[in-house]
Amino acid sequence: MAAHLVPGADGASLNVRIDGPADAPVTVVLVHGWTLDLGTWGPVAESLLATTPARVVRYDHRGHGRSAAVDESTMTIEQAADDLAAVLDQVAPSGPLVLAGHSMGGMTIMALAEQHPHVLARVAGVALVSTASGGLEQATLGLPGPGVVAFRAVERRLYPSRRWRTQQRLGNPTLLRPALRWLLVGPSSSPEAVRITVETVAACRPLTVSGFRATLEAHDRDVALAAFREIPTVVLVGSRDKLTPVRYARRLVAALPNAWLTVYPGAGHMLPVERVTAVSARIRGLVDRALVPAPTPATP
Repeated sequence: MAAHLVPGADGASLNVRIDGPADAPVTVVLVHGWTLDLGTWGPVAESLLATTPARVVRYDHRGHGRSAAVDESTMTIEQAADDLAAVLDQVAPSGPLVLAGHSMGGMTIMALAEQHPHVLARVAGVALVSTASGGLEQATLGLPGPGVVAFRAVERRLYPSRRWRTQQRLGNPTLLRPALRWLLVGPSSSPEAVRITVETVAACRPLTVSGFRATLEAHDRDVALAAFREIPTVVLVGSRDKLTPVRYARRLVAALPNAWLTVYPGAGHMLPVERVTAVSARIRGLVDRALVPAPTPATP
């Protein structure tokens, strides 16, 4: 394992972890979601390293995990895509890539295609996990109408408050556990999946939570999906996902008719920790396809 601090697109320090041989034939890049960190991809990374010859790269988005705290004005999906391009340039500048993005990580990959289309020439596979191409301003979080209105009202009061803006952690994991478990994971999730989810979100900086909120609602990249039409793509979602429900996955597949859709019964939003074996298998399939030599053109 090698940990690096890599400058993002505007120089912000990003925490990057690289596992696997430097001369691996394929590099898998695992991009995490909003309020999470690279550790949420840890179980999948371990599985991939044990079962494929790939090199695995993970990193913390700006404002997340061990990456630098940044100004709220830079907390956008567009900036995250520029950061991803910067990470690739510095730690995986050549060779085939398999990109897997969970939640906001998937949105970042869509924005990468939009803003850095040259990178796609190296992409041999894409996994879009519990994510969406747009429409998040209509998300209900699994709440009835009045509940959504009340939640929005709490946000409007909370985000400008001094306490919110000065805290370094979202809160105590024990206190947050009931709400986060209900919101983010399926009812039959393992204790380890719940632990990783709760501890990671609880450690997130409050300003990161509020800072990225607007860009998630503004995210609209149905058109950008066209860039993936010729790239093997898998779309994965849990049937009990409250943040990006199955309808968002179906919207992705409608734009990518050659993509493979898998719906995991009973799973919530945190597929990388709830369905480690299954998610790893789908990404491993993309790696295997990347390792198959391209057919040699027939001699005229």
